[in-house]
Amino acid sequence: MSASVAGGADEALTGAGGVTGMQPGSVVHARAASLPHEPVEGWQKVSGEPTTAAHELGAFAGTEFGLWEMSAGSMLDVEADEVFLVISGTATVEFLEPELPSIDLEPGSIVRLGEGMRTRWTVTGAPLRKLYVVEGGS
Repeated sequence: MSASVAGGADEALTGAGGVTGMQPGSVVHARAASLPHEPVEGWQKVSGEPTTAAHELGAFAGTEFGLWEMSAGSMLDVEADEVFLVISGTATVEFLEPELPSIDLEPGSIVRLGEGMRTRWTVTGAPLRKLYVVEGGS
């Protein structure tokens, strides 16, 4: 599959014929890709009306990678073993367990999370969008 600027971000996410997953030589315009949001689960909601969206883009070398986004609000989460790069938006992540100093996220921030960490995410402006890499896949 190949996606160009003319093909649009949605085509890059779904590919020709609705096939998901990036292939070598394909492109996804991460800031422009449309990601459908859903409300967070009740136990996760802290304040506001946060929603999240996720789209797995593919897998390689034993990892999965994709896009994740959170709208304005505050939510709790239990993390996977993950590395991510912030593409757009800003947020604060508080580490509840284990207790660690909070971090402020902005475009270009690269963060490493550990399996089972308990966190509080707060987005106050435009949605936070990140490219994540987690263990799994082929």
